[in-house]
Amino acid sequence: MYRTSCLLRSIGRTLAVLVLTTSVSQAAGLLTPSDGSLPTLSIRDHQVDVLVQDGYAVTTVEQVFHNPHARDLEATYSFPVPEHATVAELTVWIDGTPVTGEVLPKERAEEVYQSERAAGRDAGIAVKDAYRTFDIRVAPVRAGQDTRVRFVYLQSIGIDHGIGRYVYPLEEGGVDEAKLAFWTASTEVQDRFRFGLRLRSGYPVEAVRMPNASDARIDKLDAQRWDVHLSNAVRDAVAEQADPGEPTASTEPGTPGSATQPYRLDRDLVVYWRLAQDLPGSLDLVTYKPDPTGRGTFLLTLTPGDDLQPISQGTDWVFVLDLSGSMQGKYGTLAEGIRQALGKLRPDDRFRIVAFNNSARELTGGYVPATAESVREWADRIAAEQPNGGTDLYSGLQLGLDRVDADRTSGIILVTDGVANVGETEQRNFLRLIEKKDVRLFTFIMGNSANRPLLEALTQASDGFARSVSNADDIVGEILAASSKLTHAALHGTRLEIDGVRTTDLTPTRPGSLYRGQQLMFLGHYWGDGEATLTLSGRLSGAETQYRRRFTFPAQSTENPELERLWAYDRIREMEHEIETFGPDSDMEDAVRDLGVAYGLVTDRTSMVVLREEVFEQLGVERLNATRSDLERAAREQRTQQAPASPRVDQAEPMFTGNRATHAGGGSGGGAGALSLWEVALMLLGLAAILVIRRRRANA
Repeated sequence: MYRTSCLLRSIGRTLAVLVLTTSVSQAAGLLTPSDGSLPTLSIRDHQVDVLVQDGYAVTTVEQVFHNPHARDLEATYSFPVPEHATVAELTVWIDGTPVTGEVLPKERAEEVYQSERAAGRDAGIAVKDAYRTFDIRVAPVRAGQDTRVRFVYLQSIGIDHGIGRYVYPLEEGGVDEAKLAFWTASTEVQDRFRFGLRLRSGYPVEAVRMPNASDARIDKLDAQRWDVHLSNAVRDAVAEQADPGEPTASTEPGTPGSATQPYRLDRDLVVYWRLAQDLPGSLDLVTYKPDPTGRGTFLLTLTPGDDLQPISQGTDWVFVLDLSGSMQGKYGTLAEGIRQALGKLRPDDRFRIVAFNNSARELTGGYVPATAESVREWADRIAAEQPNGGTDLYSGLQLGLDRVDADRTSGIILVTDGVANVGETEQRNFLRLIEKKDVRLFTFIMGNSANRPLLEALTQASDGFARSVSNADDIVGEILAASSKLTHAALHGTRLEIDGVRTTDLTPTRPGSLYRGQQLMFLGHYWGDGEATLTLSGRLSGAETQYRRRFTFPAQSTENPELERLWAYDRIREMEHEIETFGPDSDMEDAVRDLGVAYGLVTDRTSMVVLREEVFEQLGVERLNATRSDLERAAREQRTQQAPASPRVDQAEPMFTGNRATHAGGGSGGGAGALSLWEVALMLLGLAAILVIRRRRANA
């Protein structure tokens, strides 16, 4: 009862900081110069369709921009780079007809777009601004008229402790000070906003949840098919019958079912789903191989059973906390997360707390025993800190690594957005620093537009794990998932080998460690078909451990053409990591650029440009991406019309013993009390979110 009471008080504090912090976050929207030199455009419609199936998500966003002024204008829409995602389609309606863009080298795409814009001809471009944002520009938006655009992005989606998570990012995070000083963002959707997510799972789903969206409608079609729908439309007969998976053109004002209230694009939308309990560990395979004689692409997902044992000896934890100005709007979430993490420590654990902004300082003055009293004291002190100044991440890590005791198991918990702008900023020097110590780095990546490439590179170098956190997350659930990894043994130095069928181009090439509740996901190419033997190796408590199983590669499959782009994006990420770590390499930079063009992906070195069909023809640009996008759209439509199939390929001879790890305790389904506590937390968060939303509307 005491634990439940403490958790409820903690949830209340979480809600309080979320309410205080969310409102000050930067948001996605239409950009206008801050000096007011240009009139503003508006977002008339914003409609989102998400399909989550087979280990990845496809997000389709359709918008209508409106120009109420008497002159033609350019529209610039900016949104945060979603986690491990790449834009794969930009379509602009020209003369009432949708025209899909093609990917060119970044400089060439910009040159072509500016030329068409200067000539007054319709054009669009999608550009990636490093790790921060995707920017979509369309010109002209005709005087007094609308312009309709659609963009599509792809991302892998994993399961952790039986919980899936999808984030539609809208809070930019405020990490690009120059951009924020120059632009203001118009975040309001004037007419219709609609978000629809279709979940199609190969395994039974017990529950689906959307935090901070009390008016979301969640429909269970059956155990493997769920639909989520959120809209600003008045709940009338037309709205209730709308298909959440089918984007439509905006409804004209005054027609039945068109009543709406403005919607602000200033909060992330997060959807969680929980798989059924007692699911076994599994080996899953999804493939795309349209030509039986050609090359295929595969996605392998390994979900081990719950055989990673708890760590019994005391552990040293060093919390390295970002107190820089870019953490404004995120610090309340950080503080509550640290309070929860400290509360998970055992009496024989010790902790230090290091903070950094323009410089680094140690708050605790050495290791502190993890007693209940010290945990309360330091959690309150952290909550009282005020973020400001620059981000000397290097000094923070350096101080955190000092005085690590070689005789005790140690871990560093880094909580930051990773936007280093003071002192050392080169990624290769960060990696040299982390590689000097045998210590695991566990990184909580705060907010969108965080420097994920740097933070994930550091995490990988230390064999740790990284976890993204949104202001809209269930912070209790995020801490539950992370704490299980901190308190259990892990399979380190994992390696994957496939024999019997020719496979190449496996990504990731260095998988790192496998922690409790996690999945390992691999993409690669294969030739031929038939039986193959997969071997997963690693070190468990210092001893070499192997898991082995036989399975079959199919000769032909056509359901998942998106796998080709997902593989290319993973390979691009690995090459970009090499460039950032070891310096410029012209051959590798050319390879990144060539992959982006070949697979139609917007990257740091490629952009997607939309031109009139006759201009594409004049420039000799092949319509490869338009063809690929049509193929993928048709395949998605076919998949959603069919019952979800199980991707498991080891039913006859399971690769792993035991059931999957869950928040209920062991994979055998025990620990019902823990599960009940988890669900109580989610229910209370949901009830409180209703009150928060009502209060916001009352004050609007």
